[in-house]
Amino acid sequence: MSDHKKLYDEVFGLLEKHDTWMQNTINLIASENVSSPAVRSAIVSDFRDRYAEGWPGERVYAGCKYIDEVELICIELAERLFKAEFADVRPVSGVVANLVMYTAVMAPLDRMMALSIAHGGHISHARKNLGGTAGAIRGHKVRNWIFDDNEFNIDVDASMKLIKKMHADGKEIKLLLFGGSVFPFPHPVKEFREIADEYEMKIGYDSAHVSGLIAAGLFQDPLREGADIMTASTHKTMPGPQHGIVLSKAEFAEPIKKASFPGMLSNHHLHNVAGLAVVLAELTEFGDAYMDQILKNAKALAQALHERGWKVIAEHKGFTESHVVLADISDSPMKNGRTVEEELENANIVINRNLLPWDKKMGRDYKTPGGIRLGTSEMTRLGMKESEMDAIAELMHRVVMKGEDVNKIAAEVAEFRKDYQKVHYAFDTDTPAYAHLRFM
Repeated sequence: MSDHKKLYDEVFGLLEKHDTWMQNTINLIASENVSSPAVRSAIVSDFRDRYAEGWPGERVYAGCKYIDEVELICIELAERLFKAEFADVRPVSGVVANLVMYTAVMAPLDRMMALSIAHGGHISHARKNLGGTAGAIRGHKVRNWIFDDNEFNIDVDASMKLIKKMHADGKEIKLLLFGGSVFPFPHPVKEFREIADEYEMKIGYDSAHVSGLIAAGLFQDPLREGADIMTASTHKTMPGPQHGIVLSKAEFAEPIKKASFPGMLSNHHLHNVAGLAVVLAELTEFGDAYMDQILKNAKALAQALHERGWKVIAEHKGFTESHVVLADISDSPMKNGRTVEEELENANIVINRNLLPWDKKMGRDYKTPGGIRLGTSEMTRLGMKESEMDAIAELMHRVVMKGEDVNKIAAEVAEFRKDYQKVHYAFDTDTPAYAHLRFM
């Protein structure tokens, strides 16, 4: 056997090991989910090998008659689900969707407001010196919202004063961006609509984490509250393939279309457009029940950890109003988020470390932050409810606070997962969620 064939076989062996591992883990990564068998079927279709530059009906490529029909269905479902006047389903990720938004409403070097990373902002919102997409790719000057650490949200009054002062100083702001990667509570969009009109600023909203909750009417309604454009990735609370979407008022349709193509995209991963159409149909049918359980599970997980003595953020606000739970583990026996992340992974519990707003003042950084971020989307999709969240909290507690043997806990996690191997809240659910499927 050639070395090349050995490496070829090794790739498939590793894929199978990963799929088997996922069957035996508790995955609490807030930015992940598990697709339905129907979505998986769509994304392995022949669409994966085709090109369709441009808008449906206006393609640069031939051979798109069925691709166009699927994309138009995807657009219709997106507009209906989010009550949007316009939807562009071509961005290949949430970061690309954000780039489309920036291009549609700002010139290069224009100034914008966004959350800092320590306050929950995403790297695609960040300034150039951090390598952030907005600054490094578009040259945008980024000023951070004033943040209330206690309320874990944007400080409206202080941020209003900052905006007015900046404009008085000749430092015009073109975009007010809401949304983030740590997003437990709705952002104050409607409070800024009047000042946005006064200073001719646009309002953007990155719903990557909470798009499914928004679709179900269970978080907030940015497009009705004053946002001009809303972006999303499609694989967090929205349990679809990895892709992106831009939703907006009708007046931004042409700038967005032009920013997508020819600006940001050539081919736009047509198999994932098909997968997105499938998941939008699933959410239209099952999304309300699914999102409601995600929220119940997030509250239950936070409460269960709190009752075990964990320092869960925002206790006085009920911990969270989304799928995200944030905990300060700096006083735990493990001291920092990286150690907690590593030890829990060894116990087959997958979470991620996360910066806290006050970490920088404490001399911490993203490598060894004081916090961890948890999400309930994926385990809820497998049928887990509040009682399972209590069981998960206990398993985490035994690793992090009691220091029990991780191999022992890993075996218990695998046993615990045996009853949760199929996707719920979908039309087709017979194929196991993590079954390794290989075509020969």
